[in-house]
Amino acid sequence: MTSMTQEQFQDALNARVSTIEKVLVSALPKNITKQKTIADAMEYSLMAGGKRLRPMLMLEVYRLFGGSDEAEIEPFMAAIEMIHTYSLVHDDLPAMDNDEYRRGRYGEDMGILAGDALLNYAYETAVEGALKLKDPANGLKALQILSRKAGVYGMVGGQVVDVELTGKPISEEQLDFIYRYKTSALLEASLMAGAALAGAAEEEIAQIECVGRLVGLAFQIQDDILDLTSTAEELGKPIGSDLRNEKTTYVSLYGMREAEEAVEEYSKEAVEILENLSEENEFLDQLIVSLIHRKK
Repeated sequence: MTSMTQEQFQDALNARVSTIEKVLVSALPKNITKQKTIADAMEYSLMAGGKRLRPMLMLEVYRLFGGSDEAEIEPFMAAIEMIHTYSLVHDDLPAMDNDEYRRGRYGEDMGILAGDALLNYAYETAVEGALKLKDPANGLKALQILSRKAGVYGMVGGQVVDVELTGKPISEEQLDFIYRYKTSALLEASLMAGAALAGAAEEEIAQIECVGRLVGLAFQIQDDILDLTSTAEELGKPIGSDLRNEKTTYVSLYGMREAEEAVEEYSKEAVEILENLSEENEFLDQLIVSLIHRKK
């Protein structure tokens, strides 16, 4: 496998982010009148920046498994980013992390409604996309994946345990559960939905789910590290929030050195699974590896 230079990778990354931004803008609700405030709050939250990692992973896995009509996957790319954004909006509310750095423009009431609207509109968008697919079964499978991984058997389930255990001693098993469900679930959903929409087999979807779990663990542990070592300007959100909120993290449980080793090991395992697939996507491999070294 040839290796992209860092400059080539960065150019490809920027191009993909730009494409995703256009997809998101196009997907936002149009012709809103009396309820314009909520449409503005949705747009402000969704377009406030970010890595766009989840729709990017979905797109690259769709390509990995031979998907060729990228217009078909765009509604699902928009949907996964809306779901991710709603979770961030609700995370910032006073009852949760009480952060105003990212999305504090509209106040608590509109923050709640903007999150609700983004979640509901995500499914509206994905369903409309599924109805237009050449193979509706692929769309139904992708919808099933998104729904389950975002709910009580996925992200919401992980957040529940995270909230309940804040400020309390946490075991290794409990921390693994929180990370697997709160963070990994939507990354798993992104990869699995991309595979499903491309018509991948169940075994292949299961393999890519494992990749998502490993990437999610690596991503969350790196986030723990950056919460202690980065700056608010670099990270794009407040630092030290885990300590202030009395949250147990991988770093506080195992130490910085073991945390850094875990990020590298999980990322390496994820890439090995991808390389053992019959298909190949060099950008996807390098995107996952780049998570090891990210500083923001």
